[in-house]
Amino acid sequence: MRHLKAGRKLNRSPSHRLALMRNLVTLLLRHERVKTTDPKAKELRRWVDRMIGLGKEGSLHARRRALGFIRDKAVVRKVFDTLAPRFKERNGGYTRIVKLGWRRGDHAALSMIQLVSGDGAEKTAASAGEKKKRRRSVSKQDAARAKGATDKA
Repeated sequence: MRHLKAGRKLNRSPSHRLALMRNLVTLLLRHERVKTTDPKAKELRRWVDRMIGLGKEGSLHARRRALGFIRDKAVVRKVFDTLAPRFKERNGGYTRIVKLGWRRGDHAALSMIQLVSGDGAEKTAASAGEKKKRRRSVSKQDAARAKGATDKA
């Protein structure tokens, strides 16, 4: 039984797992989106929420704790100066995991983990508009494919 055993092992040694999480957290906070496997994305969510929580705390001790994990001063500066004010009204849930499908080589489930915007209402309206655009463009592509198929026949 795995009672009180938090976190995923990801088939790695503890030192490799820590290095992997440090790298993924740094990449996600720098680029605000990362494409990875589902289990890694779900585990990464825990670490990123902690780092943004430290940024919201804003003290020197919190900054040093973040530097102890992230090890990139520019990324820590971004967390404390831009990301923490963006999420000041939000009580957790700073990331979103979007399922992408399956990787071609080993059929591993892929996901994209990204930071959500600070304003929830603004983001949902923008994403709804993007979905409509995607639907239109997909339907145009389908129409073009269908036309191409009839031309070949």
